[in-house]
Amino acid sequence: MSRLDDLIAEFCPNGVEYTTLSDVCKISNGKDHKGLGDGNIPVYGSGGVIRYVDTYIYNKQSVLIPRKGSLGNLFFLDKPFWTVDTIFYTEIKEELMFPKFMYYYLAAQHLEDLNSAGGVPSLTKSILDKVAVPIPPLPVQQEIVRILDKFTALQAELEAELEAELEARKKQYEYYRDKLLIFDNNPYVRWMRLGEVCKRVSSGGTPLKSHSDYYGGSIPWLRTQEVNFADITETENTITELGLKNSSAKWIPANCVIIAISGATAARCAINKIPLTTNQHCCNLEINESLALYRYVFYWVSSQYEQMKALGQGARNDLNVGIITQYPIPVPPLAEQERIVAILDRFDALVNDITQGLPAEIAARRKQYEYYRDKLLTFKEVAS
Repeated sequence: MSRLDDLIAEFCPNGVEYTTLSDVCKISNGKDHKGLGDGNIPVYGSGGVIRYVDTYIYNKQSVLIPRKGSLGNLFFLDKPFWTVDTIFYTEIKEELMFPKFMYYYLAAQHLEDLNSAGGVPSLTKSILDKVAVPIPPLPVQQEIVRILDKFTALQAELEAELEAELEARKKQYEYYRDKLLIFDNNPYVRWMRLGEVCKRVSSGGTPLKSHSDYYGGSIPWLRTQEVNFADITETENTITELGLKNSSAKWIPANCVIIAISGATAARCAINKIPLTTNQHCCNLEINESLALYRYVFYWVSSQYEQMKALGQGARNDLNVGIITQYPIPVPPLAEQERIVAILDRFDALVNDITQGLPAEIAARRKQYEYYRDKLLTFKEVAS
C-alpha cells in the first residue's frame, strides 16, 4: 500500500472530486443480434456470452452493466463486442477514468440495490447516470487497478486450488469405494436382487396441491430433489394428517435406502435418518438387516449410479420399482459388510468435511477480498 499512499499524498492529499457517471461515460443500449452472421465477436447478454457474430457494436474498453436480470453481474471488456438489449455498454472518457477502474468501482457499488422494478430486476439509464463516482488522478487509479488485478488473480487461483482439492478427494473416495465393492469370484459372496434384501419396498404420493390444508403440518414429506447421496435429517416440505390420509403418501421408518426414480434425479440415493413420507418419485427400500446392512446397500447403490441411471426408460429416462428391485447386489457376510461400511463411513466423513468447508472458505476469502477492495475504492471527498 505504501506506493498508493505516496501517490495519494502527491496527487490528491486533500481528497478527490466526485461527479456523476454521466460525466465520465456515455451509457448506450444494446441491439438485436439475430440478423448478424456468425463470427468470432462475442455477443453479451446480462448472463454472459450468448453467441459469436461477425461484427461489433463497440471496439474500445468498456464496462457492461445489465439492464435486466442479474444487475450486479458486470463485465469489463477490452476487445470488440456486441451487446443485446438487456445490457448497457459504456463509452468511457479515458482522459478522466481508466475503464478498469470504473469496472472495479461500480462492482463495489452493488448496483442491484438500485433495482427500479417490482418483478424482473431492472435498471434505467436515468438512474445510472446519477450514480456518484470519484475521480482520483489517473496515476492513483492505475495503482489501484494494479493492486486489484493482483488480488483478483490470487482469489481465482485460490478458488481453483480448493475446488481441485475437493474433486481429487471425491475421486479418491470413489476409487476406494469401488475397490471395496469388487468381489470377483469370492465364494462367500451371494449375488441377490435388491428386492430380495428388503423387508418392504414402497413408493409414495403427493397430496393435491389445490388443498392448502394438506400442507404445512408436522409430517416430513420428501421430494426427489432432496435425494442426493447423503443422510436426510429433515425435509423442505411437510404435510398434514389430512394430506397423508387423502394421498398415496405413507410413512417409512428411519434408515431406509431411498432411490429417486424420475427424470434428472433418477438413480440418486439417500438414507432417511428420521421417519418420513415421500412423493411418488421415490422408491423406498426397507432393508432386511438379517441379510444386509442399510448403509452397505446405500454404498452399493451409490457406486452403481451410472449403470442404474442407464436403465431409465421413456422420454425422461425414468426408472421404476421393477427395475430397482431386480437390480443385482453382491451380499458378503454381515461381518464383511460392517468392515466395508466402517471404512467408507470414515472416507465419507472426510469428503463431507471438505464439501461443507469449501464453500465457507471461499465465502470468507471473497469477503476478505471485498473488504480490501472497498477500502481501496473509498476516498475522502475534496472540500468544495
